[in-house]
Amino acid sequence: MKLAHIACAGVLLLASGASAQDGGKTISKTTISLGTATPGGGFPLYGNAFAEVMNAADPTLSIEPRNTKGSNENIPLLEAGQLDIGLVAGEPSYEAFMGIGRPATKLKILTAMYSSPGMFVVRADSRYKTIRDLVGQPVAFGAKGSGLPILSRYMLDGIGLKQDEDFKSIYLDRAGDGPAMVQDGRAAALWGAGIGWPGFKSMAESAGGARFIAPDTNEIARIRAKHAFLKPLTIAAGSYPNQTAAIDSVGSWSFVLARESLPDDVAYRLARTLHGAEAAFCKKLAQACETTAANTVAAAPKLELIHPGVMKYFREIGMVK
Repeated sequence: MKLAHIACAGVLLLASGASAQDGGKTISKTTISLGTATPGGGFPLYGNAFAEVMNAADPTLSIEPRNTKGSNENIPLLEAGQLDIGLVAGEPSYEAFMGIGRPATKLKILTAMYSSPGMFVVRADSRYKTIRDLVGQPVAFGAKGSGLPILSRYMLDGIGLKQDEDFKSIYLDRAGDGPAMVQDGRAAALWGAGIGWPGFKSMAESAGGARFIAPDTNEIARIRAKHAFLKPLTIAAGSYPNQTAAIDSVGSWSFVLARESLPDDVAYRLARTLHGAEAAFCKKLAQACETTAANTVAAAPKLELIHPGVMKYFREIGMVK
């Protein structure tokens, strides 16, 4: 979806409320635009479930997910006020908050989404067993504009590899195109992150099966020595079909970010509704089990980066003082 289309459709969403009928009564609705990513990836999956659970829990909310190019488009759209909230991966969030390669953003955290341990997936019958085995091979690093290629770039840099020099890097127009490229041999591996990620699920369920490749213990230590903001994270055994052992890796937390001008009372309502429906969200989507108030407080680089309206709710429930 092009920027201009999103701008036209979304810029006045909170300025005018919609109305709906419920049992003969007219309910005034607050419409919230939610930027996700390209079809076939983890963000649209999460965003659609987020909207369904939130809209069901609070009939005065109408959260509308929209496909975008991903994290690297969602940030400027939010900063321009052309999205109300957006899904952003951990690495782009970190760079934006810290002002790395750009001015520090004034966007705020609405909630932590889920942790994202990064790893590669290859066909089970391939000869690739380690990251070094993939050097020189065509590797699909994710969709253009998504946060996944940024995570892989940091991880590879930590072990002395350059993503666009040591690999034949492929950047996808659609996140969902990756598995087919590995299965038919156009790519040796697909990079992704987290549990419930559609690309990993598709590969693991394929007829030939799949093998996951993550940094080993020494490589994890090297990565964290150079990029301390990346955290040691584990994908539990059984997270994907035929994955019999836990997989250790590194990664970060993805966030739902809010535009700076999102009113405090709206952010408060969103937080109250979301965390009141944590059990329903977890039941709907496995990775959403990590979308909790406690994880938001723990994952935020600084508490002042959490939206003031959300912090008001956290104080009310005793999550922060």
